[in-house]
Amino acid sequence: MFEQFSALDGVAFLIYLLLLVGSGWLINRRPHSGESYFLGNHAMPVALVAISVVATSQSAATFLGGPDQGYRSDLTYLTTTFSALIAAIIVSRFLLPAFYQNNVFTVYELLEKRYGSPARKSAGLMYLLGRVFASGARLYIAALAVSMILFANIAPTSILVSIGVIIVCGLFYTVSGGIRSVIYSDAIQAAVYTLSAITVIAVLFDKIALPFDEIISQLQGQSEDEASKLRFIDTSFSLASAHVFSLPNILLGMVLLNVAAFGLDQDMTQRLLTCRDKKAGQRALFISVLVTAAVMFLFITIGLLLYVYYKNLSTALMGDSPHYLGQTVTIFLYFVLTDLPAGVKGLVTIGIIAAALSSLNSGLNSMASVLVQDFYAPMKRKQRLEVSPSQLIFAGRLAMTLVAVALGGMAVVCFYWQQYSDTPLLQFALSVMIFSYSGLLGIYIISLFTRRGNYHSVICALCAGFVTPLLMQPYVVTLYPVSWQFDLAFTWQLIIGTVVASVVCWIGKPPITEHKESA
Repeated sequence: MFEQFSALDGVAFLIYLLLLVGSGWLINRRPHSGESYFLGNHAMPVALVAISVVATSQSAATFLGGPDQGYRSDLTYLTTTFSALIAAIIVSRFLLPAFYQNNVFTVYELLEKRYGSPARKSAGLMYLLGRVFASGARLYIAALAVSMILFANIAPTSILVSIGVIIVCGLFYTVSGGIRSVIYSDAIQAAVYTLSAITVIAVLFDKIALPFDEIISQLQGQSEDEASKLRFIDTSFSLASAHVFSLPNILLGMVLLNVAAFGLDQDMTQRLLTCRDKKAGQRALFISVLVTAAVMFLFITIGLLLYVYYKNLSTALMGDSPHYLGQTVTIFLYFVLTDLPAGVKGLVTIGIIAAALSSLNSGLNSMASVLVQDFYAPMKRKQRLEVSPSQLIFAGRLAMTLVAVALGGMAVVCFYWQQYSDTPLLQFALSVMIFSYSGLLGIYIISLFTRRGNYHSVICALCAGFVTPLLMQPYVVTLYPVSWQFDLAFTWQLIIGTVVASVVCWIGKPPITEHKESA
């Protein structure tokens, strides 16, 4: 199982294990209330919250997909920073103040004030469904890498063991201490995987052994037929998936994606709600956007350097998806398995696990908070039963365990899903989020900017927002007549899904009581 690792790699594993155990013991303080377990008593430092948001948004998909993006394409993914900044302005202006003013545990509590309890529960359910898809996909990508490194294959049994290892480590950190433990552990994991990325860049510069200006020259393209790998902005207007990071997509679909991620996805928004007040939450959000861009640049740089490295080998690497022992792997994983020196391979393996844990921990805590605050606690109140802080904490821990099992099951499904769809890892991890985001965006647009809608139209809008992107997925489109088949970037799928959900929600007439109040 560990034949491909050296003694130096073993030392790296041991240090990381001690770091996990030691930090887990230090940061897992026993919470005394639901507010401390799910919101950290609104006392988390801005810098730590910002890093936690970064770690939540990034995962093993970033660790493997970032280099894959740089190797296959160019720097255009970094223009998503523009969309993230625009989205941060929108969330800071319209959503964060409302969340803090109403002292909510979850972002879906606002819908109850406008449309009633069924709307809140439906939105929470749609979030849970979408987050199972997205976090399950990230868990699968991490398990894929861990399986190849540990077992040199991606057989179903190896994938299952890898999924189990990651889940157990995630629960070790999260179950006891709640959101405070998650935020502190996110900072540790982010430092680990960033260090491993910087180390790989140093190794690649050493292996390439070319002057810096020569590396830049090769990346710029040395013939008219060779596109520049340093292109930062793609101004083409195309609806196809190949141009998903073109400027029109960035300024339209990616803005919507980031608004949903920052302001409507409990996974990220929960971190912003742990700050002292809305201004601190706003600062944390903007800092996280800038730090995310810097870290993403590191991973894309790895892909660019891999392009130069393999281009200059005497035996050129063929294709964007190389094979290792008969298995198709990403370019970065191929490099890790074949060319990394002793010690560094162990560090990169740790980096992949750290990236996986940083996003898994966030998903476990945020999904548990929705299950407890939007479903369990209201059910108890409806039964006129008192819910003590200890009961809320116990329910949260049980919910996390159930969520972990669900994510493991979804990771197995993604193993077959992504293999069939042959989608690049970074796009795959981003695209699965749109199933829940379309409906959520639609109903919040209507609730914030109109007086229309009711809980019936909210439920219908959430369903429409899920089904519309589903009908545009490649594996569904292939079932259509040939003349009807199309290739549509996930950003446009999100735009269309949001428009459909908004129209469906708007169709619903507001309750009569609301008309009377406004009169």
